Amino acid sequence: MMRLQIAAVGKLKRGPERELLATYLDRAQASGRTMGFGPVTQAELPEAKLPDAEARKVAEADALISKIPADARIVALDPNGRAVSSEAFADRLRSLRDEAVPGVCFVIGGADGLGNGLLERAEDTLSLGPMVLPHGLARIVLAEQIYRAMTILAGHPYHRG
Repeated sequence: MMRLQIAAVGKLKRGPERELLATYLDRAQASGRTMGFGPVTQAELPEAKLPDAEARKVAEADALISKIPADARIVALDPNGRAVSSEAFADRLRSLRDEAVPGVCFVIGGADGLGNGLLERAEDTLSLGPMVLPHGLARIVLAEQIYRAMTILAGHPYHRG
């Protein structure tokens, strides 16, 4: 089973955003289990309370790194990353699973973005689009795309692209 984790800076408050994120993570886990994916989890980290943006990015990157399993491949989410289609994203997850990669950790930075050290450690850097998204919404979009990837791989009609 290939573990999938979303590690993100910022805490989602109780409410519709948290519920929607949980819904997509649960769906992804249920859909992926029969295809060798799971569990699908998340790790939330508090935003660094430092006055300097660069210092915040470094502190948050260190905190994110501490949550990444040692055997996981790192995929950074960054506005400057490469955009991929849902089908290409699904194919990449399938390839990693077929290579017997134990886990993939998707990392989402705080308001200042990800520190360069973490970006350099990432195997891949993806963008959810040219617009900057709030961290909570980025998490929801990523979770939905993970679920969509599971349905694409399963041939489920959820994805009608």
